[in-house]
Amino acid sequence: MALRWTNTLTRDDVTPEAVFLNRRQILAGLGAGAMTGLSAPAQAQAGLEPNDWDDITSYCNYYEFGTGKSDPSKNAHMLTTSPWTVTIDGLVERPGDYALEDILSQMTIEERIYRFRCVEAWSMVVPWNGFELADLLDLAGVKPGANYVAFETVYRPEEMPGTRFPVLDWPYVEGLRLDEARHPLTIMATGLYGRDLPNQNGAPLRLVVPWKYGFKSIKSVVRITLTEDEPPASWNRANPREYGFYSNVNPNVDHPRWSQATERKIGAGLFARRQPTLMFNGYEEDVAALYKGMDLAEFF
Repeated sequence: MALRWTNTLTRDDVTPEAVFLNRRQILAGLGAGAMTGLSAPAQAQAGLEPNDWDDITSYCNYYEFGTGKSDPSKNAHMLTTSPWTVTIDGLVERPGDYALEDILSQMTIEERIYRFRCVEAWSMVVPWNGFELADLLDLAGVKPGANYVAFETVYRPEEMPGTRFPVLDWPYVEGLRLDEARHPLTIMATGLYGRDLPNQNGAPLRLVVPWKYGFKSIKSVVRITLTEDEPPASWNRANPREYGFYSNVNPNVDHPRWSQATERKIGAGLFARRQPTLMFNGYEEDVAALYKGMDLAEFF
């Protein structure tokens, strides 16, 4: 059984960016467990240096704004993020259109430091702010028979120049099994470093599933649907041979076009040594029980 921790923090508890950027000095003086403002999952990752703001906000995958890593930071300012409404429907007791400010008023925002990976064997350590997806699902009420949670990104070609090209079948969609969605590591992020989430990083509300490849963490979410059957996922639908529905970080299963056994941290420099990729991105102890008995090479 995975460890369950309880939300107890608010926005006022978030560690300031300046503290993060001097983390080595603080850790040397206080020890990782003594840092104020850190939630339990953040403490578990305290040995990892967070990337700085520029790394996180300038090296992005958000194809709705372009396929280059710097395209989102150049183009995402065009996206209008306020007001924002999330439609929650399907097998829920209280379906409807939920204003983001109403959602946030009922959630405990806490700080999480996650090692966030994407598909090209690169990694970042990101100090997200957000709330557990499970809390939002409880707000809507999950009906019996729901097995999966489907997500949909906003689709506005007039604001999202990348959607004018058939890179994917727009809008972007993703999905999780319900037990994955309810795991306490699965969050809806609303910010990073205690600031509002930048547009290029998925403002104003994005999914973060830290044991899966980054493309699984859908950005700028406008719809959440509870379903009985496995929902479509954009990359899995585009190329199922290369992108499985589960998309768990598994260094023992290569992408057909490259190895996923090692990774490099963004910001470490061109000549930084690659490091071994960890099973489930280092969260094996927390999430392996979700996949007990499954063939992770077949269900990749």
